[in-house]
Amino acid sequence: LWWARTPPAPLPRPPPAAAGSCPVGPCGRRAYAPPAERKRFYQNVSISQGEGGFEINLDHRKLKTPQAKLFTVPSEALAIAVATEWDSQKDTIKFYTMHLTTLCNTALDNPTQRNKMQLIRAAVKFLETDTICYRVEEPPALAELQKNEWDPVVTWAEKRYNVTIGSSTSILGPNIPASTKETFVSHLASYNMWALQGIEFVITQLKSLILSMSLIDRHITVEKAVLLSRLEEEYQIRRWGNVEWAHDYDLCELRARTAAGTLFVHLCSESSTVKHKLLQD
Repeated sequence: LWWARTPPAPLPRPPPAAAGSCPVGPCGRRAYAPPAERKRFYQNVSISQGEGGFEINLDHRKLKTPQAKLFTVPSEALAIAVATEWDSQKDTIKFYTMHLTTLCNTALDNPTQRNKMQLIRAAVKFLETDTICYRVEEPPALAELQKNEWDPVVTWAEKRYNVTIGSSTSILGPNIPASTKETFVSHLASYNMWALQGIEFVITQLKSLILSMSLIDRHITVEKAVLLSRLEEEYQIRRWGNVEWAHDYDLCELRARTAAGTLFVHLCSESSTVKHKLLQD
């Protein structure tokens, strides 16, 4: 995902990097990384409605994407959420905490240049390696834990979408029927491009299409989805102990990203107008 940035002008720019100093990704493309924290340069954040949707204003500047497109979102509710991210920044702007802004930038710039069907196919492909479909045989306590915690979610998904999913202890994973994949393709096609970006983001956090759809359908909570996605790790922590601060930090970060992605999906599907104004004194 691309990171948020402020409008390129009239803000000062850093000097250009020396040749060969910036990282280069596959096919010679520049590899993007989160920018360093920078001092907050604005006082007030507001939203306004333009021709293409709702815009974010930092003082009197219009927020733009990394490709210098006008930052415009489809719903007022999403605009309020993004503006809140910007307003919550204190002395410095921590871009890595602004997940909704990042998701909007990705939806607007579409850096991978994928169409709707490509996004859907990428999401459904996760079924082949879905976290809760892979089971262990040893140790017996973990195998029992997986059965007790994961089976109810799989059963719910099979009934909810009228499909067969199953599970497997084989390293090759379960044999997912083609009809199951096509059912999920049809279901995901009901979402717009923005929401699909959010769904894929949630899936990559949880490593599970089934958990992600259970969360987005409000069958389970964010906390439950994250716990189920980390079931084996949590089992090992209970058995061998916790690494001071590291596991707690990872858990909080995963919850934050998963919650933001889920909220993004719902706000991108929001059709009603939010009546109250944002950040008014």
